[in-house]
Amino acid sequence: MSLDHRLPAELEELRRTVEAFAHDVVAPKIGEYYEQHAFPYEIVQEMGRMGLFGLPFPEEYGGMGGDYLALGIALEELARVDSSVAITLEAGVSLGAMPIYHFGTEEQKRAWLPKLCSGEMLGAFGLTEPDGGSDAGATRTTAVRDGDSWVINGSKCFITNSGTDITGLVTVTAVTGRKDDGSPLISSIIVPSGTPGFTVGTPYSKVGWNASDTRELSFSDVRVPVANLLGEEGRGYAQFLRILDEGRIAIAALATGLAQGCVDESVAYAKERRAFGRPIGDNQAIRFKLADMEMRAHTSRLSWRHAASRLVHGEPFKKEAALAKLYSSEIAVDNAREATQIHGGYGFMNEYPVARMWRDAKILEIGEGTSEVQRMLIARELGF
Repeated sequence: MSLDHRLPAELEELRRTVEAFAHDVVAPKIGEYYEQHAFPYEIVQEMGRMGLFGLPFPEEYGGMGGDYLALGIALEELARVDSSVAITLEAGVSLGAMPIYHFGTEEQKRAWLPKLCSGEMLGAFGLTEPDGGSDAGATRTTAVRDGDSWVINGSKCFITNSGTDITGLVTVTAVTGRKDDGSPLISSIIVPSGTPGFTVGTPYSKVGWNASDTRELSFSDVRVPVANLLGEEGRGYAQFLRILDEGRIAIAALATGLAQGCVDESVAYAKERRAFGRPIGDNQAIRFKLADMEMRAHTSRLSWRHAASRLVHGEPFKKEAALAKLYSSEIAVDNAREATQIHGGYGFMNEYPVARMWRDAKILEIGEGTSEVQRMLIARELGF
């Protein structure tokens, strides 16, 4: 039995559409946004009109009726040009809207998903805490029941899409009680933007992803209705583990796009840049670098698509998602380093896209589960 990895016609059309958008709309503008550390509202609004934020959601909630494979294809094509735009889409969909879709009541879905799917509103995912890091279960934020309200106190850090002008909600994890053995009951609660006591910090000064929004959040006696509980009380930790498993596929697709973008830029530069009277691409050392970069990007693409296929078909995908995220993030760093080397001194200049890619690549080995966490998950799936 042969394996055919070609995309169906509708997904290939999506890929071409996003590819054209990335090159015609994103590429000419994103450098200025990046240097100014400004959020690209104009680009995000256009992505909303294209339906990208609704790709994996049913039409009844304002979505496009696609799946995670469609989302990954869009993320890869965007990240070939810029990762700030890609992570805005990734976080808005897999971290902002997906928890509501998977675990929300019908009323919550109809209240929030249409605006999230249209890109009119962004959602955020409040999991990481200043003292927690990779230990997502060490939640210190608390939510205490008081009549018909939850009263939330605590803080979150490194939260994407949490402070834009169009951010509408943050879903946060909080300790809502204790089990018989004393361990915490962690629940998920929707906190609308602008709720009294909910404070959004100033944007971080980051190494990369400079045109995306990332902030610290604090909660001081924040009151939200009991009805804002997402799913069952005490199931928040399990819910967010599922969301992170899916999100790793999305990050893998994004990392693949960055890796392929490094190839794109380096091939073009190697044909144009002349040294010692000939294009530098005539040198075997450069050609071998390019061949290795293309090999890594190609293998990464197969890996994330395999994980996405298992997810779409309802098959176990935890190990495959961890494999894809681990491999793609690490080869993205490798390709960014090699692309910078091929560009020489120009690769260190911000006017060249590879400089942006080099700065954006490292976080992929950290966000949504570090490389060390991925190795731990893979080993666990192998029985250790």
